[in-house]
Amino acid sequence: MSKDYKELIADISRYTAEMRKETPDAMAGFYSLAKAASADGVLDKKTKELIALAIGVTQRCDGCIGFHTKALKDLGATRTEVSEMLAMCVYMGGGPALMYAADALRAFDQFSAA
Repeated sequence: MSKDYKELIADISRYTAEMRKETPDAMAGFYSLAKAASADGVLDKKTKELIALAIGVTQRCDGCIGFHTKALKDLGATRTEVSEMLAMCVYMGGGPALMYAADALRAFDQFSAA
């Protein structure tokens, strides 16, 4: 079963927009936290996105894999950088992490093909 990460994040985005309508204050808080946490600081945005993708892989979150892989591609991350980080995920998370690491690499390839 091949996942289409472009369609996956588009679908999630449609429903997070619905969540913004239903719970604007809560969603504004979430997006404010996301913006502040991912801003350049001692760690740059790309490093922070590599960390976010690692967490998404080890927590087995397809949506996180999609959004953070796209962000990494947009920030100029290379396939090798992502692959090395994914190897750490597998080291720390074992077989289940390997399954999602493979999906993350698929997502990176899908976003890179655009």
